[in-house]
Amino acid sequence: MNFQVTVLKILVSYPDGFAAMADLKRDMAILATSGRDWADRTKRLAARVPALDIFSQHLVERENGGWKITVKGRTVLEFMEARTAVVPPTETVPAENRDAPIPPLRQPPERARRRRERRERRREGRERARANAS
Repeated sequence: MNFQVTVLKILVSYPDGFAAMADLKRDMAILATSGRDWADRTKRLAARVPALDIFSQHLVERENGGWKITVKGRTVLEFMEARTAVVPPTETVPAENRDAPIPPLRQPPERARRRRERRERRREGRERARANAS
């Protein structure tokens, strides 16, 4: 998890961009334990601004027992979150093929086996429930 990106994201979520230290610590703890998704997301965002330093770049200010995001901090965060403007070209499909059904993607054998096992367990569970209800 990238600490500095997380601080920016937390501060921007508060109405006036100010959070007391206790609130910051609580929110950081929640995000730190939320799983790999948040850590991966902050790494991707941080990669857009490799030399990020929220205090020396004046993106965050220390105020009265808490931290406040600056206008510059909001701008940098918007830049990090901005999607690239390049849209990949789409392939044109001839009119006669537009209504043709799309074949399903092949699944790896392991995934197909796990899906089959889940279906079987659900079916067995339904059968047990019906037997117990009778």
